Amino acid sequence: MPELSPFTPAGPERALMAGNCQPYFHFVNSINLNRAPPAAFIIDLDGTLVETLGDFVAVLNRVLVELALPLVTRDFVELTVGQGSEHLIRSTLVHVGGEPALYEQAWLLYQQHYRELNGQFSDIFPGVLEGLDRLKRLGLPMACLTNKPAAFARELLARKGLAGYFDRVFGGDDFERKKPDPLPLLKTCEALGTRPAQTWMIGDSSNDARAAHAAGCPVVLVSYGYNHGEPIAAVPALQHVNRLDLIALDGMRG
Repeated sequence: MPELSPFTPAGPERALMAGNCQPYFHFVNSINLNRAPPAAFIIDLDGTLVETLGDFVAVLNRVLVELALPLVTRDFVELTVGQGSEHLIRSTLVHVGGEPALYEQAWLLYQQHYRELNGQFSDIFPGVLEGLDRLKRLGLPMACLTNKPAAFARELLARKGLAGYFDRVFGGDDFERKKPDPLPLLKTCEALGTRPAQTWMIGDSSNDARAAHAAGCPVVLVSYGYNHGEPIAAVPALQHVNRLDLIALDGMRG
């Protein structure tokens, strides 16, 4: 039997691999016709719905100016975001040669500047409004789940006119652990009242995929987000799409 990766699915896909039949990647980008239709959707925020790198760069550089430290580039931030604000700040301090003891001060400054700048240097990705409209017409519950602090996430969704699409919004400080741990997805499924196997996770990174696979949620990945500099097409998923409004819904009317 071949060695299974951390993204190896359960159920029919795993059985197919175990039998040395068609490799999994042959149907990563198409709907498994034997799979139950979705009963709900969980959607990531940064890199999936909104292009927020500009916000992160502006906020971090304001913090670094106040700490008399070198500034960071957009390229560095793109490789670093996605694992929560705490990780981003600690990684930034290491990158610019700041002392670890500066973390608490940096965190307070980060919160202050993020509240001021949230959404000012960000834009909704093409296809997101159309995609959310399409999913909303299905009449299924939807949640936004992000590693960003919940208050910042809710404010960003409101400022971009996206808050009304979601029944629930959860951030990185709503649970004991963050993605790629499966706990946030399991708790979000619980809040939506749906089983993980019928709750699709839509995201942009291996963090989203790892969390979804561990939770038992099918995952759809967009190609345009932030995946730590690695090709997202290499991450197994139910589908890979270039726009949110191109998700195949297997005959569902949306």
